[in-house]
Amino acid sequence: MSWGQVGSLLGTSLTAMTPLVLAAVGESLNEKAGTINIGLEGIFLITALMGVFGAELVGNWMGGLLFGVGVGALIGFMFAVICVYWRGDQIIAGLGLIMFGSGMVPFWLMAIWGQAGQYTPFGEELFVPQISTPLGSLSLLFFAAIGIAILAHFILHRTLIGVKIRAAGEKPESADVAGISVNQLRLVVCVIGAALAGLGGAFMSLSWVHTVTKEMVAGYGFIALACVVFAGLEPLETLIPAFLFGFGRALTPWANINPAVMNLFPGASYFIKMAPFILVLVAIAIVGRRLFPSAMGEPYVRE
Repeated sequence: MSWGQVGSLLGTSLTAMTPLVLAAVGESLNEKAGTINIGLEGIFLITALMGVFGAELVGNWMGGLLFGVGVGALIGFMFAVICVYWRGDQIIAGLGLIMFGSGMVPFWLMAIWGQAGQYTPFGEELFVPQISTPLGSLSLLFFAAIGIAILAHFILHRTLIGVKIRAAGEKPESADVAGISVNQLRLVVCVIGAALAGLGGAFMSLSWVHTVTKEMVAGYGFIALACVVFAGLEPLETLIPAFLFGFGRALTPWANINPAVMNLFPGASYFIKMAPFILVLVAIAIVGRRLFPSAMGEPYVRE
């Protein structure tokens, strides 16, 4: 295997890990504060679509990313109102979000663009610029995702805000006594977490695949949740499983241009396509049981 092939595989892996990092960092903060949003798959779908819609509406990629972040934040706000203030079941709300996203994308593709199943925007100005590296061209958002993970780690473990977030998830009663508005804090973190997932969704359509399809997310939201579990809700540690799963996702396109790999053994192509999901199962099995915040998933009722 030549260096060029290795570099291509690694570069694709770094691209594939970017939306996982963004969503996993946001969800790690979310769960640290005591709420769990399993609807990342739905957020990816909706914001990938809205990213393209916003880019075309504004006329540039920055508008598309802002649309993705804004729609993601709106979803996070609605989720928090339902689950934090109205005490709705967080798992059911997350499943509803996934179902809504799965139905919205094909409807929007047909209703707005008149396309059944897929829409590809035109114009280089609509796609996020790439930076040339020894591993090939990488999106600006890859470097932004790394910076966001580092910043989230610093905030969570080196600031008073981080202490409040962790207190809201572990001992909300004590946090309330200390003067922290638990529900308000959880709402803000829900908005931030969903906004980061929205940025990841917009990245998928505006910087990675350059198109919108109803199958484009393909379980990525669930893999992002696996990254959160693997990392034990630590934002910086999500980089490790995100790269691992991104590598698994990158194997398929890389193997497609290397026929020798696809013919290593009978059924190799199918095995390679299953690689990301196999890695998820193996990684979670190896990591084992993680300790989560004691009040995670439980609405806080002030007495």
